[in-house]
Amino acid sequence: MLVTLIWGSTWIVITGQLGVVPPSWSVTYRFAVAAIAMFAFAAMRREPLLLAPRAMLFALLLGIAQFAFNFNFVYRAEQHITSGLVAVLFALLIVPNTLLGRVFLKTPLEGRFLAGAGIAIVGVGLMILQEYRAAALDAGEVLLGTALTLTGVMSASTANVMQGTHLARAQSMVVMIAWAMLFGALADGSYAWITTGPPVVEPTATYIGGVLYLGVIASAVTFPLYFNIIRAVGPGQAAWSSVLIPIIAMGFSTAFEGYRWAMLSVAGGIVALIGLVIAVAKRPERPSVSGNMVSVPVEPES
Repeated sequence: MLVTLIWGSTWIVITGQLGVVPPSWSVTYRFAVAAIAMFAFAAMRREPLLLAPRAMLFALLLGIAQFAFNFNFVYRAEQHITSGLVAVLFALLIVPNTLLGRVFLKTPLEGRFLAGAGIAIVGVGLMILQEYRAAALDAGEVLLGTALTLTGVMSASTANVMQGTHLARAQSMVVMIAWAMLFGALADGSYAWITTGPPVVEPTATYIGGVLYLGVIASAVTFPLYFNIIRAVGPGQAAWSSVLIPIIAMGFSTAFEGYRWAMLSVAGGIVALIGLVIAVAKRPERPSVSGNMVSVPVEPES
């Protein structure tokens, strides 16, 4: 719930990062702040800050996929289509996460999960249709923004599946993410300097506050929680947060930007939530019968 609520708020904050500062530099600042926060947290926990060479290479690849490619594509997509449409498109993360998790991690797929995911995707489709109609954008802009977003989705999905591997599970979550964020920030900064020139900063409270919020709260706090969820239940189940995030993002937009819900948005949100309930609801256990006695499993006290 915490991860979903925080990430649901980031879309409106990201829009305040666009304008004066090139997107690549905004991404760089975000993950530089996040890396500092993660290393500080690891030091407070007195964890060894160095990784073995193989794990360090893994952190490098993870950082490039999750914190460089993913976010650069997302920030650039918001220059072509609305943040609402980007958020809704990102809800499709559940598709590659489920498929790649099955292929590379052998994650089991239950009929209930697949049925719920299918229903949720229909709901997401209704929200995408509404955002597309409301945006009234040029077709070329929509196609480019959609392509950038979906490329970001695939980058994020790759990183999500990497977190489910044995190598990732063997590492300290905090230290692994700290190095991945540092490598991601270095890659972001290198790309930004090559493509846009020296660093640019917007010295306003809104921009600086946005960088700190995105770096500390929306990155250093949430990514360890989210990656732990992936390790616990698999990338497909963890990606359900991406289905709820656009609904929450629209709620923030309603409060702060005067967003008005249309029938398609409402219908899409309801259908997506129905799919979520179907997919994640536990099947009730059947009592085992022995002679005339009925034995019902009892949850142990925690």
